[in-house]
Amino acid sequence: MTDTDIDTPKLESFAAATSATSAPSIAVVIGATGGIGKAFVTHLKASKRFSQVIGFSRKTDPALDFGNPDSVADCAAHVRDLDGEVRLIIDATGYLHDAQFQPEKSLRHIDADYMAKQFMINTIGPALLMKHFCTLLPRDGKSVFATLSAKVGSIGDNRMGGWYGYRAAKAALNQLVKCTAIEIGRTKRDAVCVALHPGTVDTGLSGPFAKSGLNVQTPDQATANMLNVIDGLDAKQSGGFYAYDGEKLPW
Repeated sequence: MTDTDIDTPKLESFAAATSATSAPSIAVVIGATGGIGKAFVTHLKASKRFSQVIGFSRKTDPALDFGNPDSVADCAAHVRDLDGEVRLIIDATGYLHDAQFQPEKSLRHIDADYMAKQFMINTIGPALLMKHFCTLLPRDGKSVFATLSAKVGSIGDNRMGGWYGYRAAKAALNQLVKCTAIEIGRTKRDAVCVALHPGTVDTGLSGPFAKSGLNVQTPDQATANMLNVIDGLDAKQSGGFYAYDGEKLPW
């Protein structure tokens, strides 16, 4: 499959939600300048299901930087002032490695600074997004908050060990998703809060660790698949952990 073969997700469930209220609908992508984030923005704009598609990152204006918690609140306030209902929020942020740190192969490689960075970007940052952005979801009609987790964050699926910080941070993220789904479900009966595993995607984050035989997707393929999964979810699946192909993953 090539990028030109990828169909734009129809997102029919969002069309039904917005037609019921006739209010303009808004989609928000955090991490919008990364490989996966940019592909999400492209698909969402092409779907024409949303009156506005808003992207945030450290490079946008206003900027959103997990190192500055106030910026998360400021960006949420920016969206709150827009004309329309927030129907979809996608957190496409994530951190695995950089020039200084690589995933730990054993206990002796655990580094406090590396682990702190893992939790800041993969757990605490998304928690702040849930705190400030999930309140923007409407009370009625389908709305979704989806954050990118990782299959290696599954404790039940862990057969290899290693990657201590990344696995632990993503497992913690999954717990935050479950808690948030329970809380927002009390007042927003049609809301969905989920963790998504994008698979192995050819980006700077996971591309260098792709092994022979793995299904390596382009960002366009991975985001199209995840949007189709999102489109098929409803409130009964809120709080779940799903792969890009729709498989429900173990905690």
